[in-house]
Amino acid sequence: MKIGVLTSSRADYSIYYPLLKKLKNDSFFDLTLIAFGTHNSKVHGNTLNSIKKDGFTKVDLLETMPISDEPIEISKSQGKTIDVFAEYYQNNKFDLIFALGDRFEMFAAVAAGLPFNLKFAHLHGGETTLGAIDNAYRHAISHMAKIHFPACAEYEKRLHQLLDNPHHVYNVGALSIENLKNLDLLSIDELESKFKLDFKLPTILCTFHPETVAFDKNKIYIAELIKAFKALSNYQIVVTMPNADTMGNCIRQELEKAANKLPNLKLIESFGTIGYLSAMKHCKFMLGNTSSGFGEASYFPTPAINIGNRQDGRMRSPHIFDTTIDEASILETVNLVVEKSKSLKPLFPYGDGNTSTSIVNILKQINLEDL
Repeated sequence: MKIGVLTSSRADYSIYYPLLKKLKNDSFFDLTLIAFGTHNSKVHGNTLNSIKKDGFTKVDLLETMPISDEPIEISKSQGKTIDVFAEYYQNNKFDLIFALGDRFEMFAAVAAGLPFNLKFAHLHGGETTLGAIDNAYRHAISHMAKIHFPACAEYEKRLHQLLDNPHHVYNVGALSIENLKNLDLLSIDELESKFKLDFKLPTILCTFHPETVAFDKNKIYIAELIKAFKALSNYQIVVTMPNADTMGNCIRQELEKAANKLPNLKLIESFGTIGYLSAMKHCKFMLGNTSSGFGEASYFPTPAINIGNRQDGRMRSPHIFDTTIDEASILETVNLVVEKSKSLKPLFPYGDGNTSTSIVNILKQINLEDL
């Protein structure tokens, strides 16, 4: 079975990783990674190099990176991505192509394949993020896909409600949980050696992406978050930099300015899969609006303070603490998390860590000609 896997950033590649290993090592499959988006961007860490270091040699690189994070450039980038992928699909045929999540460039890559009658499998459909335009992209990708691999029963149910013909929907759990189950995560000393970060200090792991539904408010939001950073001077604050979203550069610039003034604020462009999950394990809590605070963080569990509306609609579990994006509310929630964190127990709403095996077994049983 000739398989293509669409990967547009460090984030989706990290999630895909256990499935990619399974597909690469199984002679039933002929695997090609289709890398685009930020993978070849120096600003975003040249993550294409990580793919090659991991031993994946069949990688096709397509240049689709937007010029800037302004709405007009994001929109133009969608058109460029469709144009680039139209040429690619004209010259490259696959039995099945995997798409993951909800990014604008992932939507464009899938949309370009519809006139070719290509078959797509979608990971992480059925989820909801009302504070981001990604919500519409995710549902659109689900409608264009033939096979669906949601991460939990709640999202499987939502896909049945969303789709006109809800066949081939399989609740297989989350690949990220499989990563956590099987990867050898770094120790505190190894994190210090590799990234020059001291996790012996009480550490906050922060990722803050722009709210793309209310993108004009992001300057206010990042200002409030940085005010909270200043008040949390007794913590080492480790920030992973935002994706190429609308207004993402604004947030990036303000974080860089703040890091020059706050000695406890450390900026990381790209941890890589093992580095990021290790930091998640060893930090005191997470702060921000990343989906990993809902999924991967539930495994340890690491408390996650979810700020703002970007992740509205996602399934909540006891390790999630919601708050608004203002300094006072954030600091109040930090105190609450410190008080309650010791009573949290591991949660397993996203499967048993055997997701890639389940997907591979399903693919071997499906007759793609019937889709």
